[in-house]
Amino acid sequence: MQITWYGHSCFLLTAESGYSILTDPCGRDTGYELHDIVCDAVTISHDHPDHNCFTGVSGDPLVIRTAGEHKAGDLTVTGFESYHDNAKGATRGSNLVFRFGIDGLNVLHLGDLGHMLSDELIEQIGPVDVLLAPIGGVYTINAETATRLADALHAKVLIPMHYKTPALHFNIEGLEPLLAANASRRVHSLNANTAALTRESLGESRLLILDYKH
Repeated sequence: MQITWYGHSCFLLTAESGYSILTDPCGRDTGYELHDIVCDAVTISHDHPDHNCFTGVSGDPLVIRTAGEHKAGDLTVTGFESYHDNAKGATRGSNLVFRFGIDGLNVLHLGDLGHMLSDELIEQIGPVDVLLAPIGGVYTINAETATRLADALHAKVLIPMHYKTPALHFNIEGLEPLLAANASRRVHSLNANTAALTRESLGESRLLILDYKH
């Protein structure tokens, strides 16, 4: 599997077959600009403009925005109900957590998750190879909760998203709290927006930091 970060919560996940899924495409108001991204499917965790903007997406991809099991080409996509806040949606509404089965890997995208997942939901999701987690706080979980979730899900690789970068126009926490909370994980900071991950190359207890695509 190849993973490319376009900034915010937007990743392009590409299987060995070439089939690709884009997560939570963001609009220009975030500071990130998506241009002519070609993909086969798009997942939307919730209908806020920094997560459901299609202006930078080309073609007519399959759109997945509901809970339950979905088939996307030769990939499996499962949506789980959650909330955008820690008040059962009373403040910011609902959120979908998506699990992708790609090339024998389980990849979990938390969207704009705003609370710690329940033990029951963690059991439903099962072990996770790659966790894509928001860490910026304010509107989502913070670095500490993301780290607790990575531990609870037995994630082999934790990749942060939805945090402050020079491009982002609104103010949330940056990477520093995550680095402080993950002293026990091996940190790999790539000067690139794309990484290739296989079951053989995953390793254990890794924090993988991608640069966003300019």
